[in-house]
Amino acid sequence: MVRRFAIGPLPEMFSMKRLSILKTIVLTAMLSIGIMGGAHAAEAGTPAEAELLVKKAVMLVKSAGPEKAYDEISNGKSLKDRDLYIFVYDMTGKTLAHGANPRLVGKDLSGLKDTDGKLVLKLVLDLAKEKGKGWTEEFKFLNPTTQKIERKIVYIERLGETVIGSGVYKN
Repeated sequence: MVRRFAIGPLPEMFSMKRLSILKTIVLTAMLSIGIMGGAHAAEAGTPAEAELLVKKAVMLVKSAGPEKAYDEISNGKSLKDRDLYIFVYDMTGKTLAHGANPRLVGKDLSGLKDTDGKLVLKLVLDLAKEKGKGWTEEFKFLNPTTQKIERKIVYIERLGETVIGSGVYKN
């Protein structure tokens, strides 16, 4: 047996019109938060996008040759997407191409350390030598989009005596 209670007319503060307005405000706020959250997430590259970008760069090097590909990586726009960019190092740590900072081309970065003292290129080169491709462990690096030091992981693929990679930031 179900009992029904009559509560009588709603008090003025709970009128149907006010409830409808309140409901609209709450739904609008929830949608705004969802949209802003989605936009923020869309600003950062994903691991799947980084892997795809690396595969695209590998194909470019194979089809156009290193000289043209490295120029496109360092100075072009086709291999840059938000905070994602391509880098290429030889197996000693010399920069052959760099999508975020072309001034690094020609520089030996084998001694580059993150803020915790991790040798960043050692992580990359060791992975290239041992497995040929995959994700590095986490380190800290400057995000070119936010200009902040953030946690980062890098996906790399070895191509001959070079390493082509891209990474994702985790703030």
